[in-house]
Formats: sequence, C-alpha cells, structure tokens
Amino acid sequence: MAFCATDVCSAGHIAGFVMHILLLGSGGREHALAWKIAASPLVTKLWCAPGNAGIAREAECVALDIADHAAVIDFCKHHAVELVVVGPETPLAAGIADDLAAAGIKAFGPSRQAALLEGSKGFTKALCSEFGIPTGAYGRFNNAADALAHVRRQGAPIVVKADGLAAGKGVVVAMTLAEAEAAVAMMFDGAFGKAGSEVVIEEYLAGREISFFALSDGETAIPLASAQDHKRVFDHDQGPNTGGMGAYSPTPFVTAEIHSQIMQRIILPTVAGMKARGTPFRGVLYAGVMLTADGPKLFEYNVRFGDPECQVLMLRMMSDIVPAMLAACDGQLKNFDIRWFDESALTVVMAANGYPGDYKKGSRIEGLDEASKIEGVEIFHAGTISRDGHVLANGGRVLNICASGKTIAEAQRRVYAAIDRIRWSDGFCRRDIGWQAIEQEKTPK
Repeated sequence: MAFCATDVCSAGHIAGFVMHILLLGSGGREHALAWKIAASPLVTKLWCAPGNAGIAREAECVALDIADHAAVIDFCKHHAVELVVVGPETPLAAGIADDLAAAGIKAFGPSRQAALLEGSKGFTKALCSEFGIPTGAYGRFNNAADALAHVRRQGAPIVVKADGLAAGKGVVVAMTLAEAEAAVAMMFDGAFGKAGSEVVIEEYLAGREISFFALSDGETAIPLASAQDHKRVFDHDQGPNTGGMGAYSPTPFVTAEIHSQIMQRIILPTVAGMKARGTPFRGVLYAGVMLTADGPKLFEYNVRFGDPECQVLMLRMMSDIVPAMLAACDGQLKNFDIRWFDESALTVVMAANGYPGDYKKGSRIEGLDEASKIEGVEIFHAGTISRDGHVLANGGRVLNICASGKTIAEAQRRVYAAIDRIRWSDGFCRRDIGWQAIEQEKTPK
C-alpha cells in the first residue's frame, strides 16, 4: 500500500520528529520552496542563503556564499541542520551535495556526476544514445570549423547549444543557416566562457514543448504534476528566449497516454541508466520534452525544479513536500505518493525593463500587499531586496505573481488583476501567459 506525504508528515509530527532545514538560493523558485517547506509541521527552523525580500517572510535569511562549500558545512554543523535543499543548478554542478554528504549532512539534490544531466548537453545526449531514450539526432564539436561544416550539411532549422551551464542563455534555435553560423561563431568566440568550449548541434524538433517533473531516489521515480512555461520575452512568443516569463500547471496537452509514454520511455530509462553507470540520480528530474508526431522526445534535462514552473507546482501540491524530499534522499520513493489539488495554477513573471538584456536595479515596487489580497493569489519574489521598509528590484526577473483557480482562465484573470494593483514603473510582463491552454479549455470536448 502506498503512503502519502501528508500521512508521513502527520506520523512524524506526532512522534515529535522535527527538523532544521537550510535552503540554498535567492530566486522565485526558492521563495516558492521556502513557502512550501515553511508550511510543514516537521520544520522547526528554516534558513535560506542568501534569500531575498520575500523569502525573509518565510525563513531567516543568512549571508552565506553558497559557492563556499566549507562555509555552508560549518553553518550546518553549528546550527544542527539536518537537511539542505539546493535550489539552483550551479552549486549542484559544483558538487555541493557530495561535500555535504561527506560531512554527514543530508542534501536534497544530485551528486556532481549526476548533475551532468544538466551540466553537459553532450553527457545527456550520450546517455540517450546508450539507453535508447528518444531524442533528436545530434553532433558534438570542440572547434568551430567542424561545427560549421555540420551545420551547412544539415541546413536549417537547427539547434545550437553550449555544452555547459550558461544561465539559461546557451541555446539558439536557428531558423536560418545564417543564424546557425552566427551562433556557432558566438559560442566558440567565448560568449559563454568555458560552457561554450564544446558545442552540441541538434536536430530541430517540431511539436509542442512541455515541462515534465519527477522525483527520483536513485532507483525509483515518481511523477510530479505537468507544467508548461513561456520562454520568449514578449507576447505572442516574440523576442529572445529568457529564463521563463510565466508558467501554468497542469498542461492539457499531457494526456494520460502521453504521461505514461514520458515515464516509460524517458524518465525511467534515465534513472535506470544513471544507476547502471554507477551515478544514481537523487533529486528532481526536470525533463524538457517535445511532443512530436513521432511521440515525446527529450530535448534537455535540468536537475532541479524549474523556475517559474516550481511556483505553480508548489501551489498545486497538497502533500507536505518535506517527507517527499527525505524519501528521495533515503531511497524510499518505492511506496510513496504525492497528492495534488485539482485546481489549476498560473504564474506571470514581472521583469525589469530591458531584461533579458541590460536593466537597472534599485527601483521601488509598491502595491504588493493590495495585490496579494485577491483570492487565490500568492506573490513570490525572484530578484528583490528590502531597504528602509521598501521592496526594491534587484534582478532581471523580479516578481512571480501567481494564482490558483478552477481553470487556467480563472487563474490567469486573478494574476492579471493582481498585477494591475502593483505600482512599478520600471517593470513589465507578458499579458498572454497560458493562452494555449485557455484556447484548449474553450474547445468543445
């Protein structure tokens, strides 16, 4: 019989089991995680390093440099931290989970070797080839001449990717040969530093892009709710790609059949393949999947919760997240279950003018309390600081205005009603987040 995270939580609470948790990160994803973790009756103390103005309402923010693993470990030992939750990908790629484990501290997040699923596009492509995971055809190149020759043989459209981590900016979907050639030149000219020293060039996959999440304990994987984000900066999917301008969950385009196909053909073979290689994956697998005419195909993996997808997942998760994280750490997902609210959730990113290019910091944001009074609305901070009692913008993506609703359309109405109460002259947002799902909701069944 499967047991539920809420049941585990209650049992643990009754037994007097309590936890000190440290959350690493400072973005909207981490605010959503802090909000959800803080709601757990298992948690007696939650810190976040370094945090932001919104996270400070849920956790005690500490000025730790999360790239300094020794400092993080010392903090954990001094404060009897029993679980570290790693939000962003960079510390995972740097081996923070390995160093914490070596110090006897439990960490939610994959090892350095397992984090290569995000840290190296070529690594993931090779895994797909070895274990028969459906993905686009590809080539790996360490010099511009060979990469350009390949692009010219294949033609456009084609996808050019920096192999390593490039803060979500190392992917160019080139619709013309000239764009592909320029992308190759840019990467080998050092636009992304070491991340672009090797380039992966992939077949362009036509279809609908969706985000699929699963928890893995190294042997077992269980699915989380589906989601869909909007990468382009402007309405109607125009402009450059960003880290994400909004998201919603669930996506109506992941049917029960497609859900099963993704688990059976992509997620489970990945978990089995990583175990077979001796680098079991423990944590969150975030699969970027293209729904093609030939079925779902993987185009990328991330090894942490998405941002802004995490925000809508946390709104929809009924179960306590802490036991789920512990089960992933401890190899106990086999008999685990997570419950979800039936309601939909949607988030819109408010960004600083100029994002994803140059932008200014320090402008004042007002009206957040009024905006949060709208039914179903939660506001997660992504790039903010608090100064003299005011919230100031301190990043490119600054706020995540989120709401739940009976439908995607209702959640969207609530989000934009909240945004209309926010006074921030230096910010902007897309006004069409969720449009595809809303069109689908209007379609007669």
